[in-house]
Amino acid sequence: MNEETRIRDGRTVANGGSETVHSAGHDIRTNNASAGDSNDRGQTPTSSEKHKPMLKWMVIMLICVGVLFGGIFGFKVFTAKKAQEAMSAHRQPAAAVSAVKAEYQTWQPHFQAVGTTRAVRGVDVTTEIAGLVQSLNFESGEEVKKDQILVQLNADADIALLRSLQAGAALARTTFERDKQQFAIKAISQATLDVAAADLKSKDAQVAQQAALVAKKTIKAPFDGRLGITFVNLGQYLNPGDKIVTLQAIHSILVDFFIAQKEIMDLTVGQTVETTTDAHPGRTFEGRITVINPVVDSQTRNVQVEAAVDNPERELLPGMFVSVDIQLGHPERYLTLPQTAVAYNPYGETVYTIESKGKGPDGQPMLFARQIFVTVGETRGDQVAILKGIKEGDWVVTGGQLKIKNGSPVVINNEIQPSNEKAPKPADT
Repeated sequence: MNEETRIRDGRTVANGGSETVHSAGHDIRTNNASAGDSNDRGQTPTSSEKHKPMLKWMVIMLICVGVLFGGIFGFKVFTAKKAQEAMSAHRQPAAAVSAVKAEYQTWQPHFQAVGTTRAVRGVDVTTEIAGLVQSLNFESGEEVKKDQILVQLNADADIALLRSLQAGAALARTTFERDKQQFAIKAISQATLDVAAADLKSKDAQVAQQAALVAKKTIKAPFDGRLGITFVNLGQYLNPGDKIVTLQAIHSILVDFFIAQKEIMDLTVGQTVETTTDAHPGRTFEGRITVINPVVDSQTRNVQVEAAVDNPERELLPGMFVSVDIQLGHPERYLTLPQTAVAYNPYGETVYTIESKGKGPDGQPMLFARQIFVTVGETRGDQVAILKGIKEGDWVVTGGQLKIKNGSPVVINNEIQPSNEKAPKPADT
């Protein structure tokens, strides 16, 4: 069995010695015979036959991949459809917002400014010469009349000198009268008469000067008005210019305020103004423009205006801060909204209007928000004029805009409504 030759895949295998050659020849014949048999049967494999199994497996792989991706796509479509059905079944809850109906209002064009009150006449009463306070004839805060004596300074020495000068003036007058009679009869010369006349004038001037000095020791009220608080006491020595008391005539008050140069043409002397102050809340004081300064401030380009306001009850005091309101032109009608309803954006101003689209399951109208662009005009207080974008009667959202977007369902709840006043006033909370 070991000496036999085995033929596998056209290869000859021999075991030992001389029999190897013999066996090899026998093997060659055997292989040739086998090859001849194979060729006779036509069983030699071709290239296409070798690739057929590979193509088959590629087709199977592609079909499997297609089935896999088709399954994934179908699953995605299925889940999206189910999600849409779930969202449709669970509708977005309506957001509670406050809203107001757009309505027309009449606005009077006006100009507002801030001003300061000033007395028609006001001075700080002082002394022109030095002296010792001999008497005080007033009380702080008292109403006084013109030429009423307020303070009397010690003038005893001045009065004595005045009397001496008056006596000298009287003698000079007597001498002058006598010299005139003598000159009439040619008893004295003209030169002697002239000397007597000059001496009389000099003495009279000295008397007038001393009388004026004595009068300055008596300090009087220069006009009717109300006195302020004084800190001068009896026996106090006053120097020239020392303040004694302030005196203000406040039966009428002047209001000084400034306007921009572009507003000059809208103002005229005699035009009505209204002033308010926080010292008297709820009160309005009417007055009229008295002076428009003819000079424009070169630094601010503003013009100073003065208005006189009647103050019979002395309620307004000099130095008060007041608000001035001046009506200009004719009243105008505007479609107005609270300023909180308008969203100011770089690309334009928008508001949310409320529209009804059918009825819900409960039979109530279904309301939805719609965002639209508007054109705004001037503002007044809490309100803003809408020139374009909405019409009268539209419901506009005034609060809760952050909770909604275009198309959001809403429900109106006006328990808390933003302020909507043309002239709002501060209120304590």
